[in-house]
Formats: sequence, structure tokens, C-alpha cells
Amino acid sequence: QVQLVESGGGLVQAGGSLRLSCAASGRTFSSYAMGWFRQAPGKEREFVAAISSIGVSIHYADSVKGRFTISRVNAKNTVYLEMVNLKPEDTAVYYCAADSNYGLGSKLTTPDPYDYWGQGTLVTVSS
Repeated sequence: QVQLVESGGGLVQAGGSLRLSCAASGRTFSSYAMGWFRQAPGKEREFVAAISSIGVSIHYADSVKGRFTISRVNAKNTVYLEMVNLKPEDTAVYYCAADSNYGLGSKLTTPDPYDYWGQGTLVTVSS
């Protein structure tokens, strides 16, 4: 089983910045596609960003384009989500996910291809 542990969430003011981290167990991290999703109370889980195993393919939700940046450091088994110009509507629990069977046909903008999920980290943006 792959274990994913998110960190870096917290309370920030609108316009502020945070960097989320997701540390993965295992020795095959470099082969996983990785994604970030978020879920606010009473809402469905929403795609945020994804990155392929070596970073060739990157995807962002329209709501975060230009503000969030996903990256990975495979030598550290870690994927990051850098968030700037945060808005109150960004408030949610943010989840890291891994697709251990990533291929060119994977649709990383939906939860379906991901087979491992972290427990989430809470981001609260005050107005």
C-alpha cells in the first residue's frame, strides 16, 4: 500500500500564500502520476491540479490557473502545491492522490484513475 501524507495547510488571509506538501511512501514514486483535489463542506470533491510521472504533462482547474503551481521532486518522494493569491472560495480540505498505473490514456482531471489518497490537510482562507 502506498501511503500519502499531506502537510502545510493552515489559516491565511485572502491574498496570502501557502505551500502544500505530499510525502509518499515506497520506492517507485517516480512512476506515479500525482494529483491534488479539494473538498469543501457540502460540496463534491473537486479537481485542482495534476502532474505526470516526470512532469511532462501538467493540468490545472480553471479556477486555480495562474494562482496555483504543482511540482514534484522525485528524489524526495514529494509533490507540492504552491498557492498564491488565495481566495475565500479556496477554503477546503486538500487531498493528495497517486495513480500508480499512469499511462498516456489516463484522465488525471477526474478522481477515477487515482488508486491512493491521503487523509487531507485543511486550508482556510479568511476574507
